[in-house]
Amino acid sequence: MPNSGKHRRPKSSTIARGVVAASAGGAVIALPLLGATGAHAAEQSAPATSKSVAAHTAPAKPAKSAGTTTYSVVSGDYLSKIAAQHHLKGGWHKLYQDNREVVGENPSLIFPGMKLTLGAKAAPAATTSEAPAKAAPKAAAPKAETKAAPKVETKTEAQTETKTEAPASQDNASGYVHPVPGNHTTAYRASGANWSSGSHTGIDFPVSTGTSVKAITSGTVVTAGWGGAYGNQVVIKHADGHYSQYGHMSSLSVSAGQTVTAGQQVGLSGSTGNATGPHLHFEVRTGPEYGSDIDPIAYLASHGINV
Repeated sequence: MPNSGKHRRPKSSTIARGVVAASAGGAVIALPLLGATGAHAAEQSAPATSKSVAAHTAPAKPAKSAGTTTYSVVSGDYLSKIAAQHHLKGGWHKLYQDNREVVGENPSLIFPGMKLTLGAKAAPAATTSEAPAKAAPKAAAPKAETKAAPKVETKTEAQTETKTEAPASQDNASGYVHPVPGNHTTAYRASGANWSSGSHTGIDFPVSTGTSVKAITSGTVVTAGWGGAYGNQVVIKHADGHYSQYGHMSSLSVSAGQTVTAGQQVGLSGSTGNATGPHLHFEVRTGPEYGSDIDPIAYLASHGINV
């Protein structure tokens, strides 16, 4: 019995050591296996991540900004009307600047079929540093025009001072007066593809804003208010059945139904409506509406007024 007891102890301790050794060995063996598995997992996860990144970056490249809108001018259109219909920021002035190369020097001379770009230059100007540099020469062009306009006006004012006395005798003798001092510039029926009607329906007097505009003779005011492309306008019916029209005024001094006398102020000149600068647009018509115009120069000359 004592011998068997001694024999059992070594076995039990041997088994215990074996278990410990086995567990220790297992731990040692397990570590490289776990390490290998972890490394293998890391190697597999890395390409999986790179593939997913590549998959996400590929479709992002085609995204680009949308194009601009092109508008085709129709009969009866004018820039302020188009700008209002399409809610353009900056109004017709911005629309004109964006399409200056297409429209030309006079923004009121647009014709059916002309293609206008809506909002063409607003986005490129803010995108790159090169755009403002290229835009600078274009911005300089209107400045040159705005400076040129006052020079013409000051010359006409100087001319008026020397000629005011001569027309005065004509005005009193004939019962007709000049609508404004000075001579006209753009001729009646001047033709060109840029006019929607095909020609100029009146004559223009280059006067500065605030110049007194007078009724050429006595009559009754039939229209006094906003006239679309004509801006603030007045239309007067005269005793001989003809009508005189005064456009682009900054303010009006009469109202519809009012009777006026020759030389009475009907408003102050300006640049309302489709106008490149301050001037008076003057027409003589056989009716109160657009399209019944006759030669205003010949009409005034027949009453002793030379413009």
